[in-house]
Parts: sequence; C-alpha cells; structure tokens
Amino acid sequence: MKLARYTYDGVTTIGAIDGDRVVPLASLDSAAPATIREVLAAGPALIQRFARALTDAPAGVPLSAVRLEAPIPDPQKYLAIGMNYHDHAEEAARAGIKVPENQLWFNKQVTCITGPYDPIYKPRVSQKMDYEAELGVVIGKRCRYVSLEEAASVVGGYFVANDVTARDWQFKSPTFTLGKSFDSHGPIGPWITTADEIADPHALQMSLSVNGEPRQSASTGGMIYNIWQQIHELSQVMTLEPGDLIATGTCANVGIALGKFLQPGDVVRVEIERLGHIENTVADEPV
Repeated sequence: MKLARYTYDGVTTIGAIDGDRVVPLASLDSAAPATIREVLAAGPALIQRFARALTDAPAGVPLSAVRLEAPIPDPQKYLAIGMNYHDHAEEAARAGIKVPENQLWFNKQVTCITGPYDPIYKPRVSQKMDYEAELGVVIGKRCRYVSLEEAASVVGGYFVANDVTARDWQFKSPTFTLGKSFDSHGPIGPWITTADEIADPHALQMSLSVNGEPRQSASTGGMIYNIWQQIHELSQVMTLEPGDLIATGTCANVGIALGKFLQPGDVVRVEIERLGHIENTVADEPV
C-alpha cells in the first residue's frame, strides 16, 4: 500500500494511493489513525485491512487535485549513513577523502524535512549546496538489539529522499550534522510504500537529474552495508521507534565530485523504481 499525507481543499489528512486517486483512510475505517506513524505502529494487520477495504472504496480524490506533503513530518529521528555505496566511496577516495572503515552515521535534524514537491532553499551562508539521491527507510516497530535476521520485520516501508547537503558546512565541523540539517534540506516522499510491496529493497533502480540532465544512476544493490546491517548497527545503540527515518546512502556523481553545485532555479528530481519520485526546485532562502 502507498500511504500519503496530503492537503485537499485546505484540509491535511492521510490516505491510500490507488492509481490516479487518493482515498482518505478515514473513509476506509472510521477508527483509522490520524498519522502514518500510527498506522505503521499498528502493524501489518491494519495495513492489510485497509488494502482489502480499498477495493470497494468510494471514488476518493484525484491525485492531480491534491498537494502531497511530507508523509512523516515529525519523526523522532532522521538518521543517515555516509559513503555507503561502493562507487561513491571510490570517488571520495579519488578526491583524497578518507573512506570510513565502519558505518558512518550522522543526524539530519528533523526540522530539515519538507514535502516531495516543495522548494529547497539555498542558504544565504552556503555556496556549495549539493544533492544526494537516497533510498529512505521508515521504521514500523519499536525495537532494540535487532539481529540481521530480524531486521526486515521492523521495516514499515520505503520512500524517496534527497539528502541535500551544504558541503562547506559539512566539512567545517568534525561531524556532518550542521551541513546536513539546513531547513528544507530533507525532502521526502512522495508517499510511504509499505514493506509488503517491496520484495527486495536492494534491487531497485535509483536516479537523480538536475534540470533534466542525468547526474546519478545506480542500483540500490550497490550499498556497502545493506539495510539489515544498518538497522542492526543502529539498534545496538538506541531504541528505534515507529516513524524513525533512515537515509541509506547515495551513489556516485554527487555535485561536489562533478564541480556542479545547485543554484536557484535548478529543478532536482529523484526517482526510485516502484517508489515514485520527488522533484524540488531550488530557491533563494526567504529573507
């Protein structure tokens, strides 16, 4: 099932994507949770019940008539892994950047999150705004000390992400957090595709273009540490909660490697097979 958060006629709610329409979850079940986080936390049985009800659902709303919002705007955590694709690690090494020997984690502060088609702002204090196409994972079950074998069972779903990065701020600090957390630098969406729809998240084609020019293209099978290894590692340290977001790394040809940074007016599109796409226009930061 594809779970969306959307605004229609001035009201923001959650629903299920069914072809070219959106059906409010409340029309499928009057006791439906109010947020996607709560839907995921309720578990697969509720999602399956919604899926069955969707076949006999009323007309819903045309997808073209709604504004899609960030599906989970308020996670407790947004965690991201650095240099997690073989080709990206190789281009970093060629640039003289030390490749980590272990999983390299940082926070994207949750205030960076924005919608799948909202503007992303070029900060007044940064001259090196970059893009990073990434497969996103959302946790669906509260968990700690998750084994590799159990990791798939705690995934609620997947989404498309752009780990927008201010490179000059990323490298001025020992940690990446400042350079990764500017407001609007976390577009996600266009919806959450529940885990039952994706048989193998490591076999999806991912691509990014700027103004229609292809920049990044890779299979998610190019990860150094797969999703199960990432969840296992994180859960040794912290309790993962329903709605927590994980960005699983980017592939080669980021802007800094090409000498092409984002500028106002640029249109950045990230697409992942079976998950849809997000598209964000770069704009000057509002005064």
